[in-house]
Amino acid sequence: MAPSRIKLNDTLSRPGDLAVALGLREGGTEVSAFWISGAFTPIARLWPLILMSKLCTMALLHIPLFQSGRISHALILTFMLLVDGLLIFGPRGNRFQDQRPHVQKWLMLFVVLLSGMSFSLLLGPAEFAGPLSMSLAAEVAVALLAVSVFGDRRLLGVGYFLGTLLVSAIQGAGFAQIGLLLSCIAVMLIAAVRQATADLDRAIALHQQDLRARRSDRLLQEYEQSGQGWFWETDRQGCLTYISHTLARTLDIPEEELAGRPISDIVCAGDNQHGAGERTLGFHLSARTGFSDIHVRAAATQDERWWSISGQPVFNEYGQFHGFRGSGTDLTEMRRSQAEVKRLAQFDSLTGLANRVQMLRSLEEAIAASRGRPGDCALMMLDLDRFKSVNDTLGHPAGDALLRQVSQRLERVVGDRGLVGRQGGDEFKILFPGRHDRALLAQLAQTIINSLSQPYTVEGTAVVIGVSIGISACPHDGDTADALIRNADLALYAAKGDGRGIHRFYSSEMHADAEDRRKLEEDLRHALACDGLHLVYQPVVSSRTERITGYEALLRWNHPVRGAISPAIFVPIAEDTGLIGPIGDWVLRTACRDAALWADDIRVAVNVSPIQFANPGLPATVMSALAASQLAPERLELEITESVFLNDDDGTDSMFARLKGIGVRLALDDFGTGYSSLGYLKKAPFDKIKIDQSFVRGAVINGSRNSAIIKAIVSLAEALGMDTTAEGAETQDELALIRQLGCSHIQGYVYGRPLEAGEVMQRQSSHGAVPLIEGFQSSRPERKTMLRTVAVHHEGNAYTGRIRNISSTGALVEGLWHVPAGALMAIEFNEGLSVNAVVRWSRDDRMGVEFTGSIDIAAACSMPRSLAS
Repeated sequence: MAPSRIKLNDTLSRPGDLAVALGLREGGTEVSAFWISGAFTPIARLWPLILMSKLCTMALLHIPLFQSGRISHALILTFMLLVDGLLIFGPRGNRFQDQRPHVQKWLMLFVVLLSGMSFSLLLGPAEFAGPLSMSLAAEVAVALLAVSVFGDRRLLGVGYFLGTLLVSAIQGAGFAQIGLLLSCIAVMLIAAVRQATADLDRAIALHQQDLRARRSDRLLQEYEQSGQGWFWETDRQGCLTYISHTLARTLDIPEEELAGRPISDIVCAGDNQHGAGERTLGFHLSARTGFSDIHVRAAATQDERWWSISGQPVFNEYGQFHGFRGSGTDLTEMRRSQAEVKRLAQFDSLTGLANRVQMLRSLEEAIAASRGRPGDCALMMLDLDRFKSVNDTLGHPAGDALLRQVSQRLERVVGDRGLVGRQGGDEFKILFPGRHDRALLAQLAQTIINSLSQPYTVEGTAVVIGVSIGISACPHDGDTADALIRNADLALYAAKGDGRGIHRFYSSEMHADAEDRRKLEEDLRHALACDGLHLVYQPVVSSRTERITGYEALLRWNHPVRGAISPAIFVPIAEDTGLIGPIGDWVLRTACRDAALWADDIRVAVNVSPIQFANPGLPATVMSALAASQLAPERLELEITESVFLNDDDGTDSMFARLKGIGVRLALDDFGTGYSSLGYLKKAPFDKIKIDQSFVRGAVINGSRNSAIIKAIVSLAEALGMDTTAEGAETQDELALIRQLGCSHIQGYVYGRPLEAGEVMQRQSSHGAVPLIEGFQSSRPERKTMLRTVAVHHEGNAYTGRIRNISSTGALVEGLWHVPAGALMAIEFNEGLSVNAVVRWSRDDRMGVEFTGSIDIAAACSMPRSLAS
């Protein structure tokens, strides 16, 4: 960095700097040159004394002021008076003072030179009478008086002597006189140079000191005005004598009111909650010792503010204590940031719920050993169903908004009974400390499911999601946090595997189920890579022409060890693991390749999962499959479920438009079983509505309302110009009813089991498009296989029996020998469910009974029996 000023040795060695020191040249920025001209005004005030001394000297030398006949004498006198008058009045004028300092110096030098010359001319030539002439003595005496008036500005004295020397030289003075004057000039010049150098150094030091002082004042003012810090000062008694304006404004107290008040009045008293900063401050003030960074809380402020105060005692040169002087900074924002960091460390930033860390700590505290025993608590793991489709279709901001609404509903339902936290993504946890009844937990879980399944409004769009819940309890399901979390997670997987939107309690069998699911996932990946999957085709028959119009492609998996595995088992696994995409592409390409070998008027229907439908690349995949197989687009029918409308938006409409642009047909699958309203039928370009098999089965049974539902759907489809297909027809009486209700197409086991691709070709070769009816003649209520211990009451006696299978109208009971047909008995499933029955047949220890009234099979199967078996 360059030096701040020039050293003395450098000044003497450089003529330019010497001229600056003498005031003959304008200086740089390192010093203010106005110290040079500061002496000119005092000189002007004292110069009348010099003029008076000149006049007195003339009188002593008997030199008249006016001599008749000597015009030159009068002119010289007049000139001298004018020059000395200029020295008296000129430096005081504004025009002179407005000039730069070095210009003033040159003007003064010139006028002083003229003053010396005029006085010497007035005295006349010097003539030595003895050692020294009187006129020379007078000139030197006046010149010395002038030098005394000039003071530190000795260069002006050099100018005055130089004027005298010039006149002496012109008048032909002797060597002695010239030498005397030169000696005076030399001495004055050396003194002027030395004095000027000292003046320059002193001026530079003072200038820099002034700059530092002004810079310090400016920095302190800017520091105070920025609000980052402030200054204070007290007297001996600790009362404020100075305080920054910014702090007074923060306290909303005028500065004059703060003056004289103890500094302890502006801080709050210390306590255990907020720290003892005030007490520490008071101790230092009393002990008169310095202190640094004492944290105190401000008093008399509208909001909570914190300061860090530092101070040092002030003593005079005699060691007497005068008070304290110090500074302070505002810690409020830093404390708020620390509080926010602490909050973020414990709470989820998106939802405000407890985060993973806090939930784990709370769970560990809840199960912490009390007197050697783990504490009682229950843990719920929640996973939102269909949340990913919201993110995929509406975007992540919409997903975040949905998560916030979900968290609000969870807090309303749980209340103060437990702690709700977010695990991450769309997963949540709920911790219930203490012992909780299993039935109450089940009721609360169902309440949560019902609440979270209600529609949401996100960015103006109606969204419906679901939730699956897994529950574990301590100490029954584990006595460590890891065990409870793992087991609740297994219960959650079980709930999702059983259809989602339900809750499940942990049971020991779930470990085996989880391992089995993991193994199935590995086997499914291997099957996809090694062509272990295959398709079968179920015929779709026209009810008007009694001919096959198409086949639905159904995915099948024959496991090399487990045999045939139902799609209801492995398709959810494929959806959860991301395999549904490549599997769906394989199904589409394989079905198109097989259908290309069929008759030209027979279509193929392929199911499209919601995950496939949300993929923007689906139209490209469809066109590629059609092009590779050379299948006409109108012969491909894509079956889409209602779940694609859960997030009805422009993306859904665009996908429908792109698919219809290809020329394929679109069918709405499983109609009536989803969550959406009928509004989408107004704009969705469906060609067909497929009536779910749950409405077809049991439609012919007396009292069933299914036939009315089927009729309503058929009427709706006809009004919209769409075909209808009734799925799941298994018996001939169901077939007749479906035809009677007006369905345009029928599909089900009544036309036989689904066929492999080669069997379809053989059937077309032998029978063409004529279907074969293979179903039973009539329907019977659904029967469910089970092994259940029940109590059988007959003529006042109670017996123990076991139910092998059951329907809503009867059951197969074993364990009672030789019961006569027609016997009337009461079968007790549990304390809350009992039904009367009549024995229709009996063989050995088995008998078939018919209930006198229909029962709820689900209730009979799910409610446990407390009797010993």
